[in-house]
Amino acid sequence: MTLLHYNPITPSLRNKITLNLRFLSKKKPEKLLITKLLKKSGRNNQGKITSRHKGAGHKQKYRIIDFKRNKYNSQGLVKAFEYDPNRNVYLALIYYLDGEKRYILAPQDLKIGDVIITAYNAPILPGNTSLLQNIPLGTFIHNLEYIPGKGGQLIRAAGTYGKLIAKEYPFVIIKLPSKEMRLFNEKCYATIGRLANSEYFLIKKGKAGVNRWLGKRPKVRGAAMNPIDHPHGGGEGKASIGKPQPRTPWGKIALGVKTRLKQKHSNQFILKFKK
Repeated sequence: MTLLHYNPITPSLRNKITLNLRFLSKKKPEKLLITKLLKKSGRNNQGKITSRHKGAGHKQKYRIIDFKRNKYNSQGLVKAFEYDPNRNVYLALIYYLDGEKRYILAPQDLKIGDVIITAYNAPILPGNTSLLQNIPLGTFIHNLEYIPGKGGQLIRAAGTYGKLIAKEYPFVIIKLPSKEMRLFNEKCYATIGRLANSEYFLIKKGKAGVNRWLGKRPKVRGAAMNPIDHPHGGGEGKASIGKPQPRTPWGKIALGVKTRLKQKHSNQFILKFKK
């Protein structure tokens, strides 16, 4: 994949860098694999904002993705690669022998015409899904299950991958993209390979309007607000925050305080915290 650098013929194109998406399919998404995506704008069921800086954005349809990969022992043919507006990784459209079509997250090195399969002991090739207990040590994986049978919940962002470090029955030790080492049940399924679009982080948007298209609203510094709006607000000119430590908008200490639950059930499966 190559990067596209724009000539600055307008201010919005200055320093703009995007990805060359010519290899993606030009066809419309499969009708049976898309559904409505209602805009929440960061609001809960009471209409109150619970997640700030969200709103507007371009209209989108949600692509139904096969995270479970539960079509066992059935070969699927890769027919196309498609763009998904809801995530930074591309999708691969799979045609199965019985005529069913599904979207999966596209791994690196997967090509149109390749055959993939989900099996108890599948070949170690990009796009195939197998049990952790049957995947060799040192293999790159993604779309990793946290609970057997629930479907992949981890390692789903562009360019990410996990790595099998060791096997200690009934667990497998996996190094996650965050460098955290964690135990997983060997009966969990995972997909082979590293996810595509590893160059996503090189994108330069060029102008603030691009973020508005993506549904991201502007953020304002607390020091620029009034005292009623933020603990850092008020004062004359560019005054310091006047507090011993930075605070959240709700008055809690923002930096250096652990927020993870001490009694969280999953803590027992962590061998090494991320740094």
